[in-house]
Amino acid sequence: MGKGRLEAFSDGVIAIIITIMVLELKVPSGADLAALRPLVPPLLSYLLSFVFVGIYWNNHHHLFHAVQHVNGGILWANLHLLFWLSLVPFVTRLVGENHFAAVPVALYGVILFFSGCAYFILVRALLAHHGKDSVLAKAVGADFKGKISVVIYAVAIPFAFYEPWIAFAAYVLVAVMWLIPDRRIERTLAE
Repeated sequence: MGKGRLEAFSDGVIAIIITIMVLELKVPSGADLAALRPLVPPLLSYLLSFVFVGIYWNNHHHLFHAVQHVNGGILWANLHLLFWLSLVPFVTRLVGENHFAAVPVALYGVILFFSGCAYFILVRALLAHHGKDSVLAKAVGADFKGKISVVIYAVAIPFAFYEPWIAFAAYVLVAVMWLIPDRRIERTLAE
C-alpha cells in the first residue's frame, strides 16, 4: 500500500502535539520581568520538547522519503511511535510546573526512551519490508546515533533521582547530537 496517508496522518498528529505543548504555556499575570521568572522552567521544558518533536518529525520525513510503500506492520509501528510522542506534552508540562524535580525529569526520560525505542522499531519494520539492499538500508547503515540515543536515555533516567539536572543535560546532549544534520538518506537518494 502507498505511504501517503501514513505521512499525512503522522504530520497531523505531530502538528497537534506541538500545538498542545504551546497551549500549555500560561501567560503571566504581571507585565514586568519578575512576572516572567516563574515561566523559565516551563519555557525550558517546552523548548527541549519542541526540539525533540521537531527532530522526530524531520527524521520521520526523511525516513519515509526513502521508502516506496508500507504494510500493516509498518502502520502499527508508526502508530506506536506516535503514541509515545503524544505523551510529550504531558511530561513537558509536568517537568516545567514542578521545576525539574526528580520524578518528573525521570518520567520525561522514560517517554524519550520509549519514543526512541519506537522509532528504532519503526526503522526495523521498514527495513524488513524493503530488504537489505534497499535505499533505506544503505542510508540507515548501523544507525549508531539511534542506538546511542536510547542508551543515553536509559542511563540518564536513574540519574534523575540523584541529580535531575544531570539527566536533563543528558537529554539535551541527545538533542544536540540529532540537531547536527544527518545527511545519510539525502546522500543515498542523490546517488
